[in-house]
Amino acid sequence: MSLNDTPGSSRIHIGLFGCRNVGKSSLMNAVTGQDLAVVSAVKGTTTDPVRKAMELLPLGPVVITDTPGFDDEGELGELRVKKTRQKLATTDIAILVTDATRGMNDDEKELLSIIQAKEIPCVIAYNKCDQLETVPDHTEKEIWVSAATGQNIFELKEMLGRLAPKQTTLRLVGDVIKPKDVVVLVTPIDESAPKGRMILPQVQAIRDILDSDAIVMTTKETELAETLAALKEDPAIVITDSQAFEIVDQIVPDRIPLTSFSIMLARYKGFLDEAVAGAAAIDDLAEGARILVAEGCTHHRQCNDIGTVKLPNWLKQATGHDFVYETVSGTEFPEDPGGYDLILHCGGCMLTEREVLSRMHAAQDQDVPFTNYGITIAKLTGTLERSLRIFPKLHDLVI
Repeated sequence: MSLNDTPGSSRIHIGLFGCRNVGKSSLMNAVTGQDLAVVSAVKGTTTDPVRKAMELLPLGPVVITDTPGFDDEGELGELRVKKTRQKLATTDIAILVTDATRGMNDDEKELLSIIQAKEIPCVIAYNKCDQLETVPDHTEKEIWVSAATGQNIFELKEMLGRLAPKQTTLRLVGDVIKPKDVVVLVTPIDESAPKGRMILPQVQAIRDILDSDAIVMTTKETELAETLAALKEDPAIVITDSQAFEIVDQIVPDRIPLTSFSIMLARYKGFLDEAVAGAAAIDDLAEGARILVAEGCTHHRQCNDIGTVKLPNWLKQATGHDFVYETVSGTEFPEDPGGYDLILHCGGCMLTEREVLSRMHAAQDQDVPFTNYGITIAKLTGTLERSLRIFPKLHDLVI
C-alpha cells in the first residue's frame, strides 16, 4: 500500500468464511479478478488469512480476507480456527461460503450463528452452482455463484454493496470547527515518532480540517508559545498529542479550547463515553490489580515505550500501587478478557471502528473497565476536565 492509499482502518473489511474445500480461495480470486489465494483440491490449502486491499465497485476501498477452513483439524487446525474467529472481530461484511452441491453442514450453521450473534452483515454464497441442474433464485442474503465460471459474481458484488455499513456523519475534527477557523495541532517529534512521517491521526486531522475549509497550523510543543503569539486572534481549538498534554496545558491560555488527538479519535471510533467512564476506575484499583495493555498494531518497542514503560510509571506515581501488566498487540486481543481489572487500549488508529467496539464490548460483557492511553494520560495529569469542555455532556460527568 502506498503512502497515498486509503488506510486499512478506513476501508470496508470483507471476510470469506466457511469450511475447507468449499472454494473460498477460488471465490476470492473471482471477486477480486486476481489470483491472490492458492487454489487446490486438497483440504486446508489456506493456512493463514490472505488479505488484499483494493478498490471494489460498488463498495470503494476495501480489504478482502480469505480465512482458513472453520472445520480444520488437529493442533494446528485449532490454531487456524482461532485465527478465523479473531478475523470476525475486524469484519464489516461476512461472506459465508458453502458448497451448493450439498448445502450447509453443521459447522457452517455454527459459524453462521456466531456471525449473527456478532451482528455482522452476512451473505451466504452457495459456490459451485455450475454443477447444479437448476440454480435457485437469489434471496435477500443468499446467492448461488460459481467461482469456476464467474456465474453471478457481479450480482454478489452488488449484494455486498447493499450490505455496506452506512458511513458515519461524525467527523474527526470538522464538526467542532467552522470555515476559516484556525486550528493548531501540537505534534511532538521525539524518539517514538516515526522517522520521516507523521502518525495517522495527525494526518487524518489535517485532511479533515482542510476539508472543512479551515486553516491548520502544525507545531511542536517547543514552538507552541511562539506559534500562538504569532496569531492575531486565538485559534478555535488546540489539539495535542496526549504525551505532551501537561506541557501544552500550561502554555495554552484557559480561554482557548484544548483537547487531544486520542480523545478526538475515541469519539470518532464511537467509544469516548465508555473510555472516560473506564478511566474513572483507576481510582478504585487495588495493589496487584491486573491490567491488560492492548495495542492495535505491532511495532518495535523502545526503551521509553508508552504502553509498557511510561503508563505503568505514571500509574504508579498517581496511585502509589504496583500493578500486574500483560501486553497484547495486533490481532492478539483475548476473546474473553475476564479476569482483568482494567484494559488500557491504544488510540486504535489502525483498527476499524467495528474492531475497536468489538474489543470494548468484550470487556463490557465481563464488567472490565475499558479506556485508552490518551484519556488515561489526561486523567493522570489532571487535564481530563479541560480536554472534555468541547463536549459539555461528557464534561459534566467528569467535574
